[in-house]
Amino acid sequence: MLVLALDTATPAVTAGVVELTADGCVQRSARVTHDARKHAELLMPGIVAACDEAGIALAELATVVTGAGPGPFTGLRVGMVTAAALGDALGVPVHGVCSLDAIAHGLGAVVVVTDARRREVYWAAYDADGRRTDGPHVEAPAALVDRLPDVPAAAGSHAEVTGLPVVGPAAPTPVGLVAVAADAIRAGVVPGPLEPLYLRRPDAQEPGARKRVGV
Repeated sequence: MLVLALDTATPAVTAGVVELTADGCVQRSARVTHDARKHAELLMPGIVAACDEAGIALAELATVVTGAGPGPFTGLRVGMVTAAALGDALGVPVHGVCSLDAIAHGLGAVVVVTDARRREVYWAAYDADGRRTDGPHVEAPAALVDRLPDVPAAAGSHAEVTGLPVVGPAAPTPVGLVAVAADAIRAGVVPGPLEPLYLRRPDAQEPGARKRVGV
């Protein structure tokens, strides 16, 4: 079956078409553009270009997989809202997956570290079988280093803060995204509502009650 994969949890705006077979994932196309401020402008053109490269129409897609973070509020919302809208329009299921899991796919024991801004990082640790053993968390790089998991390598855009050898992609790939959801897709699992992994409370706060003004 043909799966659309997309992710906007990092500065990389990722879209691609992956063919999910009985025993693997085959990338048919990928469009990746790096611009942390233009997720909304770049994502849908990237999706259209990815479908064109794969030689398919949107209507031929069987499902959609989107990265659910962790990631900054604005960028992450763009990808998840787009995925939900496409799923609704095409009448196909939409699976949300942890973006750090997608980066870790196929790398074995590793810690994945990405930019959380505000001088912090998002991170999660994985064992040799690719299972997440810790995280995702958000904290300062120094705090991560103080409790660095016992793994031989790091991946992700900010992997270098760990001091470990850097491997793998800096951002989620279409194949990595689909691979994380593959078992659920093949089993015909009906996904629940998309839930973003923000890991932080939003900066915007609901206004409080107005103060009374004395006379």
